[in-house]
Amino acid sequence: MPLMPLPRPRARIRTGARPRPRLLRLSLVALLGASCLGGLLLAPSAGAVAGGSGGSGEDALQRQLEELVATPGGPPGVIAVLRRGRAPRVLRAGVADLETGRPIEPTDHMRIASTAKAFSGAVALRLVQEGALGLDSTLGRTLPRLPRAWRSVTLRQLLNHTSGLPDYSEDPDFLKLLQENPRRTFDPRRLLDFVADEPLRFRPGSRYRYSNSDNIAVALMAEAATRWPYEELLRRIVYRPLGLRDTSLPLGYEMPEPYMHGYAVEPPAPPEDVSEALSASGVWASGGIVSTPRDMTRFIRGYAAGRLTSGAVLREQRRWSEGASEPAGPGRNRAGLGIFRYDTRCGTVLGHTGNFPGYTQLIAATPDGRDSLTFSLTTQVNRTLDPALLEQLRAVEEHAVCTLLGGQRR
Repeated sequence: MPLMPLPRPRARIRTGARPRPRLLRLSLVALLGASCLGGLLLAPSAGAVAGGSGGSGEDALQRQLEELVATPGGPPGVIAVLRRGRAPRVLRAGVADLETGRPIEPTDHMRIASTAKAFSGAVALRLVQEGALGLDSTLGRTLPRLPRAWRSVTLRQLLNHTSGLPDYSEDPDFLKLLQENPRRTFDPRRLLDFVADEPLRFRPGSRYRYSNSDNIAVALMAEAATRWPYEELLRRIVYRPLGLRDTSLPLGYEMPEPYMHGYAVEPPAPPEDVSEALSASGVWASGGIVSTPRDMTRFIRGYAAGRLTSGAVLREQRRWSEGASEPAGPGRNRAGLGIFRYDTRCGTVLGHTGNFPGYTQLIAATPDGRDSLTFSLTTQVNRTLDPALLEQLRAVEEHAVCTLLGGQRR
């Protein structure tokens, strides 16, 4: 097992119940950043190795993790869980908590951000297999209370982000409420009401645009088709079959213990603990799940391999089109149904990324689910906040994929 590097010296950590204006700005960037993709870079990530570290394998990856933590604006902590078959390897740098210096553990809770969209994808695709929904089921037929202008949007288009739905997280009224009280508990089933008076952004199916509204609508369709709450569908369809014991979808802001603390890092200001700054209710099925690296490893191995659905539905899920996750994952990104394909210089993995104030995530696995990677940072990284840091992160992620795959093209 690799040695745990000593935490680098840090300035005094700001904590407290009431987020300051800098945090509010970061929170809004988090919500807006996912929607403003346009022509996002889909080419392979810049640079084969981040930070100038040569070599290959776990030793080189460990050095890159340490360099990432030492980078100005970088995460206070990072953990990578690589699992080949039954043999997991844990690499990490920095700490889970800057005040105590506690190292990150695979059993630490964290906000999984937009990797939660893979969970709503898993629920929807299982319901397609069972006939409760179809990929061509429309909002108009399944959720007639939603605006008539949206009625032709299909489940397939929601899952691959070609729906054209306006993003509720860009709405001025939603953002105003968030600014007034970041810990406000929203009614997650009414989030789309913020944009109910808006037309579609484009003709459904005509283009790609990553939107937080899509997965809210997916969860609502699942509830309408089954008359079960989305949280119960997660338990029945995802958590229990895959053995996820530490995964939940809360509506509040509190984190279960133990957890890796998430920080807003904007040098030269001291890092600010934002782990419990925002309520998860404002993102719900689009990004509100709390889990652990251990559970996320179990999830992506089963999800990528299609263990939760049939072969026929899996083939539909893997009809790839142009589109990238947010933030962009390693290599060339392409979009499927509730999943992305990452073509790297060492081979292909399937998965999802996500970012939320204090956290950045990548989960990925080979298409057979045998080899997997869970990569978690304790700060938010995206192209809006720091494009250079994102490119460094993507290069490290690609090296992690190469380490996972043994440097061999697959």
